[in-house]
Amino acid sequence: MGLAYLLIGWLPVGALFTLLILTAHADATLLGAALIALRLMVAAAALGLVVQRFTERYAWPHPFRLGFLLVHVGAAGLYSVTWLLLNSVIESVFRGRLILVVGYGLGPFLVLGVWLYVMVAGVSYATQATQRAARAEAIAARSRLAELRAQLNPHFLFNALHTVVQLIPRAPGRAAQAAEQIAALLRTAIEEDRDLVSLAEERAFVERYLAVELLRFSDRLTVRVDAPGETDAALVPSFALLTLVENAVRHGAAPRVEPTEITVTAALSPRALTLTVRDTGAGAAPERLAGGDGTGLQRLRDRLAVLYDGRARLDLAPGAGGGFTASLLIPQDPIRGGAADGAVG
Repeated sequence: MGLAYLLIGWLPVGALFTLLILTAHADATLLGAALIALRLMVAAAALGLVVQRFTERYAWPHPFRLGFLLVHVGAAGLYSVTWLLLNSVIESVFRGRLILVVGYGLGPFLVLGVWLYVMVAGVSYATQATQRAARAEAIAARSRLAELRAQLNPHFLFNALHTVVQLIPRAPGRAAQAAEQIAALLRTAIEEDRDLVSLAEERAFVERYLAVELLRFSDRLTVRVDAPGETDAALVPSFALLTLVENAVRHGAAPRVEPTEITVTAALSPRALTLTVRDTGAGAAPERLAGGDGTGLQRLRDRLAVLYDGRARLDLAPGAGGGFTASLLIPQDPIRGGAADGAVG
């Protein structure tokens, strides 16, 4: 904090000191007044750092207590006297003789010192309150993400088990194979506790999911992926692409007997990744997919709101010739110091 602390917090005080000196001494020059003000400001700022540490150790009480006020009254007096003595030492060094700096008089100088203490302590406590609020918000955001991940696993489990149930009467062998693959998928889903993963990792998980669905749909489902190599390292919310592909399978391929093609494309710009999932299936109105709580897309929207604070976007649109398109814009600089900070393992 050092230099920034002096420049941002104390230069206005130094300017005020300069103005007061020029007002009190008609023969004072601007340069001379500024140099004296600088010495006053440096002494006040140095002691201000001590006050800041003191407020960190002596937290604001809830509820407010009289003893807390009395402690700060004593500390303000001590600050004021110490500031006077420190200024006198500094000025004595510069002048080459012993000087007691009292400005307009001992009383006004000490009152000014108390005012400086109140200013520093007040700003310190306000900053600490802001930091506590930010930490509380970050904790709430992480809790919300954990809740959304907990909701995602049952949703995925239900759809995956539905695939096995459909296969049992028609192809028991393929149903057993699907059950084993689902167990591996669920193990990954349950163990994944990161909010952000690379697109390459997300694609690998989606490919394993699609291997299960292909056991059910066989040649009724075709999947094409167009993701250039430079997109592999881009960060995406875990299970985001899975949610889009799963909805394409559920609402596009499942309701029809004709073949359905799902196309996944990824495009990376300097500041954002765009994922698009198109299907040639049955199609659905956007409100049907995203209008109700409890859907995968609604949970994805909630996670995007927490991770990117409104900067991510999920667009849904029916295809011109049938089918459906979901497009996800993901900034590559998630909100830091909050939910996403340190989320990538």
